[in-house]
Amino acid sequence: MSDTPTAQTPQSSIARAKELTAQLRHLQDQVESLDAALVQENVSKLGEQVARITEKLQTALSKVSDAPAPAAPAAAATGAAAPAAAGGAAKGARGKIAAMSAEVVDSNPYSRLMALQRMGIVKDYERIRDKTVAVVGVGGVGSVAAEMLTRCGVGRLLIYDYDKVELANMNRLFFRPEHCGMTKTDAAKKTLQEINPDVEIESYTMNITTLQGFDAFKASLLQPDDPAGAASRVDLVLSCVDNYEARITINQVCLELQQTWMESGVSEDAVAGHIQLLVPGETACFQCVPPLVVASGIDERTLKREGVCAASLPTTMGIVAGMLVQAALKYMLDFGTVSKYLGYNSLKDFFPTMEIKPSAACVNGLCRQRQAEDEARRNSPEALAARAAAAAAAEAAEAAAAAVPLHDENEWGIEVMGDEPSGAPASATSSAPAASAPAAPAPMPALADGIEYGMPVDRGVDAATLAAEGIGAVDESTEDLMAQLAALGGGGK
Repeated sequence: MSDTPTAQTPQSSIARAKELTAQLRHLQDQVESLDAALVQENVSKLGEQVARITEKLQTALSKVSDAPAPAAPAAAATGAAAPAAAGGAAKGARGKIAAMSAEVVDSNPYSRLMALQRMGIVKDYERIRDKTVAVVGVGGVGSVAAEMLTRCGVGRLLIYDYDKVELANMNRLFFRPEHCGMTKTDAAKKTLQEINPDVEIESYTMNITTLQGFDAFKASLLQPDDPAGAASRVDLVLSCVDNYEARITINQVCLELQQTWMESGVSEDAVAGHIQLLVPGETACFQCVPPLVVASGIDERTLKREGVCAASLPTTMGIVAGMLVQAALKYMLDFGTVSKYLGYNSLKDFFPTMEIKPSAACVNGLCRQRQAEDEARRNSPEALAARAAAAAAAEAAEAAAAAVPLHDENEWGIEVMGDEPSGAPASATSSAPAASAPAAPAPMPALADGIEYGMPVDRGVDAATLAAEGIGAVDESTEDLMAQLAALGGGGK
């Protein structure tokens, strides 16, 4: 009789474990649905409840693990609670790599990137680990751009957004259905750290268009140890936002910090896009040439209608993100040409480029100030002397290259000849009477030993060579010869 309660204990423990697991999941769902302010207010209470339930769950599971018979159900109960206990640890996650290596092995995630160095495209690719990039807007373009930079091994990545992931975002790249309900920055940070743990990622969930958001955004870009509070710690800011108001915020912050940034956008019909490089004082700021809607005095917020949304194609988003990150890499690692403006029209496969100069009549006074500073800097004695020295060095290098023969050795005696025969008079190119004698063939240059001509020279082969080969003039016409050839071809039938 004493064995009966012991035999029933595992089953009751399993049922209790399942009940406690359901309660824990219910609490997790409630926490995820709460507003941020409510979570902050009730965090201590929820923490105590979760701790009590977890303790009871562990006690129940320990009882189940002592029984040998129901081992499989106990494992199932443990597996149900594993996501909460293990924190979603991913299988196959690699550790951090101290330094990039060019070694070509399957276990090296940087071998194909470092190959750019070996092929002479980039001088020192590992410099990318010293770069910091801020991606503002983690939507269709920004999320893909952030992933590309992470895979390229950028040193630090700052990501900004205020929105949450929704099922409506699933037509784009990067985000997955299980991210729904999470903030875009948190979902992106989790995924990017799994892709490359070597990249330091800072996520900021904020709306930069508010007064508090503006100050917080600017502060996040500053050097923490700068007493003046005017030095930026990022090498490049990538704007991947979808409204004019946010672009103006980025524009103003970058003007104040004299920060280079790149702007990107996709058209409302999702078949066109562009990227643009903006250097304060050197190129046009975003207010120098505003969009037509804004220049017309129309508030873009009045253009949105209930039940109507802009089109979105993952192909266009991916292409624009690729253009943006490609330009960012060229800018940071000093290779290739960085276009000031590069457009994309998918309907015509058209990639226009242009350079937009800053406007002296820009409505932004700080932009005009940066223009004046850039003008003074370019016309300073030091800048003029540097440009003159660079021009002289380029001219000297060009002259030195011209003085050196293209090939020191010419084993086969190859020479470049002019189009005209060497002995022809200057008037030979003018029209001549039909009865005029043909020009004499040009003298053949001497060939190296063992080489002879195998093709006719100049305007034909001389008569002696033709006679030696048994070739001469005939009386038959071309039609007669074609008939003879046809007869020969049909003779075997």
